[in-house]
Amino acid sequence: MTMPQLGLGTFRLQGQQAIDSVANGLELGYRHIDTAQIYGNEEEVGTALAASNVARDEVFVTTKIWTANLAGELVAPSLKESLRKLRLEQVDLALVHWPSPGAEVPVRETMEALLGAREAGLSAAIGISNFPVALMREAIDAVGAANIATNQVELHPYLQNRSVAAFAREMGIHVTAYMPLAYGKVMDDPVIARIATRHGATAAQVTLAWLLAKGYAVIPSSTKRANLASNLQAPRLALDAGDIAAIDALERGERLVSPEFAPRWD
Repeated sequence: MTMPQLGLGTFRLQGQQAIDSVANGLELGYRHIDTAQIYGNEEEVGTALAASNVARDEVFVTTKIWTANLAGELVAPSLKESLRKLRLEQVDLALVHWPSPGAEVPVRETMEALLGAREAGLSAAIGISNFPVALMREAIDAVGAANIATNQVELHPYLQNRSVAAFAREMGIHVTAYMPLAYGKVMDDPVIARIATRHGATAAQVTLAWLLAKGYAVIPSSTKRANLASNLQAPRLALDAGDIAAIDALERGERLVSPEFAPRWD
């Protein structure tokens, strides 16, 4: 199944809130749901998926392997546990959530184990997340670019991750943008507001349309049904070259997610 370019993120969503967000999203028309082992909500996502009237083969489900499970012998068992929680026989995409802290587990070891899990049918595709260019090269050396479906990275108007995106494009690796609305900061941006007013759109729709125009997948999250519905309209918004250039100019290297175990960023 091809990854829908607009998906629903579940970062920070817990308990009934996570169930409701995914249930509302599926009802509204989202067909791409993104979760992770460390989010602590795979069971809730699974509950919403099971209760939905949407057929399994119509929903693209992504989860991510946490850093504690990157050793070769732990990758497949941890993914099986994720499948149990999600009530699925297979996820559509399994990602390495973060490179191993301090390079404790070699990239090759993890990627080869993840490829093995894919070959065993636990995931239809595999990929990476939060990988800078140097570690992308290691992942490619391990399993080949053709076996890396995406690199999911923080990407929004204030952190455009241009070197990672350019290298991924050169290697034929898709890019998925997480934190696409910069924790809501785009809502107060005057440049984006002017573009939104001219198009009769919201700042969120403009920002998502900008990312989609660049060929990235986006996975915004929301607990509000109205916002979920509004974001879903972003693909219909056609920005012109001037709009895109104006948002491009907002780059300021503002990284919002950088834990102490993060890799050396580009």
